Amino acid sequence: KKYVWKLVYIHVLGYDVDFGHAEVLALVRSPKYTEKHVGYTALSLLLRGDDPMINTIVSTMRKDLTTQGQGKNGGPAGDAAQSLALCSIANMSGLELIQALHGEVQHILVSKTSTPNVKKKAALCLLRLVRTSPNLVAGREFAPHVAQLLQDRHLGVLTSAMSLLNGLASQHTMEYESLIPYVVHILGMLVLKKACAREYLYYRTPSPWLQIKLLKFLQLYPQAISPPTDNGHGEGSNAKAYVSQLTSVVSKILTETDVSDSINKSNADHAILFESVNLIVVWGSAGPVQLRDGAMKLLGKFISVREPNIRYLGLMTMAKLAQLDGSAESIKKHQATVLVSLKDADISVRRRALDLLFVMCDTDNAERIVDELVAHLVLADAAIREEMVLKIAILAEKYATDLRWYVDTILKLISISGDHVSDAIWHRVVQIVTNHPQGDLQAYAAATLLVAASPRRCHETAVRVAAYVLGEFGFLIAERPGMSGEEQFRILHQHWATSDAQTRAILVSTYAKLANLYEECRPLVAPVFARCKNSVDVEIQQRAAEYASMREAFSPEAVEDLLREMPPFEDKRQSALEQRLKEKEGDDSAAVLKATRPSPAQRQRQQQSVAAVRAAEEAAAVVHHAPVSHPVADDGDDEEDDEEEEDDEDDDEDEDDDDDEEEEDEDDDDDVGVQHAPLGGDRDATPTVGIPNEVIPAMRKAFSNLCTSQSGVLFENALLQVGVKHEYVGAQGRISVFFGNVSEKSVKTPLHHFRVVVDEVDHLRIQKQGTQGLLDEDDDGGCTVAVRTQAKLLLLVEVTAPFDDAPAMRVMFETDDGTRHEYPLRLPVVATCFMEPVTLEPGAFMQRWKSLEGQDRECQEVVKAPANAPPIDEDYMSRIAKIITEGLKFGRCQGCDPTPWTVSGAATFRTGAKDLNGNNINVGCLVRVEANPQAGAFRVTTRTLHPLCSKAVKNVALVSIKLA
Repeated sequence: KKYVWKLVYIHVLGYDVDFGHAEVLALVRSPKYTEKHVGYTALSLLLRGDDPMINTIVSTMRKDLTTQGQGKNGGPAGDAAQSLALCSIANMSGLELIQALHGEVQHILVSKTSTPNVKKKAALCLLRLVRTSPNLVAGREFAPHVAQLLQDRHLGVLTSAMSLLNGLASQHTMEYESLIPYVVHILGMLVLKKACAREYLYYRTPSPWLQIKLLKFLQLYPQAISPPTDNGHGEGSNAKAYVSQLTSVVSKILTETDVSDSINKSNADHAILFESVNLIVVWGSAGPVQLRDGAMKLLGKFISVREPNIRYLGLMTMAKLAQLDGSAESIKKHQATVLVSLKDADISVRRRALDLLFVMCDTDNAERIVDELVAHLVLADAAIREEMVLKIAILAEKYATDLRWYVDTILKLISISGDHVSDAIWHRVVQIVTNHPQGDLQAYAAATLLVAASPRRCHETAVRVAAYVLGEFGFLIAERPGMSGEEQFRILHQHWATSDAQTRAILVSTYAKLANLYEECRPLVAPVFARCKNSVDVEIQQRAAEYASMREAFSPEAVEDLLREMPPFEDKRQSALEQRLKEKEGDDSAAVLKATRPSPAQRQRQQQSVAAVRAAEEAAAVVHHAPVSHPVADDGDDEEDDEEEEDDEDDDEDEDDDDDEEEEDEDDDDDVGVQHAPLGGDRDATPTVGIPNEVIPAMRKAFSNLCTSQSGVLFENALLQVGVKHEYVGAQGRISVFFGNVSEKSVKTPLHHFRVVVDEVDHLRIQKQGTQGLLDEDDDGGCTVAVRTQAKLLLLVEVTAPFDDAPAMRVMFETDDGTRHEYPLRLPVVATCFMEPVTLEPGAFMQRWKSLEGQDRECQEVVKAPANAPPIDEDYMSRIAKIITEGLKFGRCQGCDPTPWTVSGAATFRTGAKDLNGNNINVGCLVRVEANPQAGAFRVTTRTLHPLCSKAVKNVALVSIKLA
């Protein structure tokens, strides 16, 4: 025993102890308490749960767990052995040990013969085991046992049981919802009746730790404050009773908690109070209004006290409470107090004050709060400046009714604290100015930034944003006095010597655009490009060399197109600033929740953008359905005439290639209404409804998207939604199809006799399995898909030969009114799904390209870019390259493209068929996409060893380019 204690001491000092384990196990088996105590202590410290030696001691630990009252005169020796074993199991908690002994631990916990001390140990031990193995306890079966524990009168047992319950409920919340009345009853006994043993009173507060655990449990169930209506069994009245009691408890906590002279009592009372306020926040708008108002009033008093801890918690909790609807006006009353806290000596209090100001900001007070924060930024220390700049930028964008004020605010931030203005902030300025051509925003931004960059000493961030905006929109102010193109160049170039490489790269691009627009700038820009050709920075050198040689390599019209202003940026659902704030503060932060919620100004701007996009789509749809008319060249140039003739021929080929699709359209049109002959029987004589005409365009677009993406919606109407998820490896694929009943949006009807028929094709081996009855061939068979449920179909496919058509699938069902529906669909299983990318050197690619010449091996077609598409530029070509590499699964062949307007790729079409030698038969495939920016068109050429592969790759590429 003495030497084992020495081993423990050596281990505590930090040394590895890999001997003496057998002696430790011998002490655990000893019948004497003193030796068993030493053995279990060493066992917990020196061995882990996955140690092989643990298996030799499991039987002894099980025996100790089941030992009760077998000491002298039935004394506590049995309880001590159980406690020692429980502590060791909790500390080691290996998976094998958990599986072997968790049943005994649960039995001890719910046993009526277990003493309170043992129950406390068992509850905490089981909590540790559940954290290691979350699915160890079946919630619905274990909840009644927890209910028995919550009726125990021993507060120590209740405290341990609540720790266990919080751990269980956080993993499987709904399975412990039935315990809410027990928790509310205990909370009422402690708060309303002060029913507490004297030893559990803490400065006259009944068991504050238990109260906190009870309130934390209730925070997991925000719906508890809205009980269900009475169903005739008394459940509704019981729920109303505990809701009334819970409201009384929270109200008493709010009204009777005050700042105490005793720090310990004040800390305990305020811990309970803030958990109660968190509970009110979780309830949201469903909670009683008087409780929200009382909590706001109390927090307003706390944020003005001298104690920094209470002020910190008050500011943090008020920020959470401000998220609730209807709290905005009451929060604004404390704006002056919060601004005072922004100047507190404690930086943690300043951060919470900044969060609260961020949360309480809205359209009415945004300018005042932003101006206050900008004014305070001058005095703020470096530790909080970056956070302030980020939040000011978000607020200015979020609530700017006039975007010119937003531009001015960001310029103030740059001038006051430019070192803390990240690239994401000034990038966002550029995006907003570029994406809002309406009004005079772009001209105002260009003029303001030109003035800001005029001083010799100017922050580099201001130079960057000024350079970009002047390069894009400087022409809008070039006619104003003192703002000519030559003056713009002079103001920007004065910062060249003090700028870093990133700023100089932006300046080089701006100089190129200025030289393109203003003849007088070209002699000024040429020497700069000449010097930069020898720059040590590769980016600057490359830009200067390309811009300098651009006029020699391309026509003036091409240079004009290359250097025109950038198209609008893509509007993402979450800006880079919001993402940065989320990374810094986490998902649950009140500031993050506020930032992700769109403001009225943002919604208005978004509605304008959506309206513009919708108008463009409607215009494109009108153009798509209009009769085909071939344009005639205006200037009579022979080359353009030849291009127009080629376009005409290609359009004719489009019509020929689309004959099949037109026939399918006619079939789809025939599916509408009563078009199918009855199949026999009275039920079969009912009318059959097909795919409505208005759904067909969206269905085609969804099919095209799914040909190059892994998952999405294939078909959707008022009754049914068909989703597809597919993945492929080599010649094999796995397609999961989900049929969801979405009729809750309209008539709410189950779908009866729901069946799916997938046509068998020669080029695919298909294995099918699905929901029972889904693949029945009999009309009276099928399954029933209830509202808001799904039927599932799994297809395992293997391709055996090249093909150019997608397999067909028919979906059939009936509604409650007897109407039969039959939808002919096509699965997005196309040849490019079975491609494997190949990377070729330029020489090898061109050699294979020439070897595959021939009418049967080559397939070529020209497609016009959509009417609403942006101009064809490098970004557009990047999207085309992404389509080839990610959508069509081709390897990009770099270096073999003669111009930046060409994308080449290579791939291998894999099949599961075998040749005479037993090797898989594969088909090599090459593709080239060539763009004509002037004509706004693309030419797609595919060359493969099999004509069907050439046609299939060309068709998928054309559709993808149209959707780009």
